[in-house]
Amino acid sequence: MGREEIAFRSGDADCAGWLYRPDAAGDSLACVVLGHGFGALKEARLDAYAERLCGVGHVVLVFDYRHFGASGGEPRQLLDVGRQHQDWRAAIAHARALEGVDPERIALWGSSYGGGHVIAIAASDGRVRAAVAQAPHTDGIATLRAVGAPDIIRLTAAGIRDLAGSLVGRRPYLIPIVGPPGTLAAMNSPDAEPGYRALYPPGFEWRNQVGARAVLRVGTYSPGRRAKDVGCPLLVQIATEDAVTPPGPATRVAERAPRGELRSYPCRHFDIYVGELFERAVADQVDFLERHL
Repeated sequence: MGREEIAFRSGDADCAGWLYRPDAAGDSLACVVLGHGFGALKEARLDAYAERLCGVGHVVLVFDYRHFGASGGEPRQLLDVGRQHQDWRAAIAHARALEGVDPERIALWGSSYGGGHVIAIAASDGRVRAAVAQAPHTDGIATLRAVGAPDIIRLTAAGIRDLAGSLVGRRPYLIPIVGPPGTLAAMNSPDAEPGYRALYPPGFEWRNQVGARAVLRVGTYSPGRRAKDVGCPLLVQIATEDAVTPPGPATRVAERAPRGELRSYPCRHFDIYVGELFERAVADQVDFLERHL
C-alpha cells in the first residue's frame, strides 16, 4: 500500500491527513474515513487501523481536526464539537471526490469522542454506507456521572474561565487532556494518562492541552440520541470496563440503531487500541466493513 500526505479545506483552515491506497487499486473502491477522539492526533495509532483496512482493499483517509496536530486553525488546542462535525463533513466530501473512489461507498470510523461524532454524522448523511464507533462517547450525562462531582465542579470552573476569557479576546485557558487521578484534567481516570500516552510512538511530541471550554460541552453532547436516525449498518464496539465512555449507553445505541451491531471486549477504554484487544477489535471492523461496503 502507499501513504501520502494530504490536506483539504474545512471552513477557515485546512485539515491535514494521510491517504492510503491499496497496491491493487481499482476504479471504484470503497473509502473509509478515520477520525480520532478527544484531543488525539492521527499519530495516536490511527495508522495501525488504516493499514489493516487498506490491506483488505479499501482506500483510507485519516485526518486531524482543525486546531490540532498538523491541521490549521487558530487558536491552537481548541476543541469545538460543531467545528469537528464540519471537519468530518469536509473529509467525507474530499473522500467522495477522490479519483478511483466510489462516492456511494464511504464508511466512517471514529473512536471515543470521534465515535460519537460518527453516530451524529451518519444520522445526518444518508449516503454513508457504513459506520464504526469504537468505545464511543454517546451520552453526556452518563459521562459526567463517571467523572464525579468534585472533578465536575473544578472542570466547570475552568471551562467558564476559558469561555469568559474568549469573550474578551484572551487566548484559551488550557488544561491537560489527561492527568493522574485527582488532578485537573479532562480525563483523569486511573488508566487515562498512561493509556493515552501509550498511543503515541516513542519520541513523538504531542501537546497534552485543550481549551477548557470544551468540557462545558461534554455533558450536553449526547450523539447516541440520534441512533434511531442512523440508516446505515453501525458497528458499536464497547470496552466493558470503560471508565471514560460508559459502555451502558453505547450498548443501547447499538440496540436502537435500525441496523446496529454490538461487539464487546473485556477491557478498559484505552486497552482496545493495543495488543491482543486491538487485534480482536480491528478484525471485527474488517469483517463488518467487508460485509457492508
